[in-house]
Amino acid sequence: MSPPDPSSSIRASHALLDLEQFLPYRLSVLSNRVSGNIAKLYGDRYGLAIPEWRVITILALYPGSSASEVSDRTAMDKVAVSRAVARLLERGFIRRETHGDDRRRSVLALSAAGFEVYETIAPLVIEITRKLMSVLSEEEEQMLETLILRLAGEGLQKMDEG
Repeated sequence: MSPPDPSSSIRASHALLDLEQFLPYRLSVLSNRVSGNIAKLYGDRYGLAIPEWRVITILALYPGSSASEVSDRTAMDKVAVSRAVARLLERGFIRRETHGDDRRRSVLALSAAGFEVYETIAPLVIEITRKLMSVLSEEEEQMLETLILRLAGEGLQKMDEG
């Protein structure tokens, strides 16, 4: 008779999480794969990383945002945003200005070079997204949008409640 396998007793007495069925993991894997494909576009052409592209995109949509506002809109860590902003400033893709009313607050905006990057890459990103979504019917696309909004709203609220 062989000795008992210690891992089997651990398995029997502990809850197991099937990672491949765990929604946050599955969403993260999908997001990483999609973001990786898109990152090839701006990475190859402009040497940008994902956080840098996200900052450029946010500033194209919301010029005059602070780094903190960029962090809030992207749900990226403030350190990651700060590093991306520093690299983009160094490369001349964005500029930082002091807010008119509050000298302690700085705001960010795309430079002409930053707009050029955005205007070159955004249509390509839209096309990749269109291809990804092409496997869904119109009804499925609408349902996906509804479900994402519901999870981001009610679902996160329930999580926060404990």
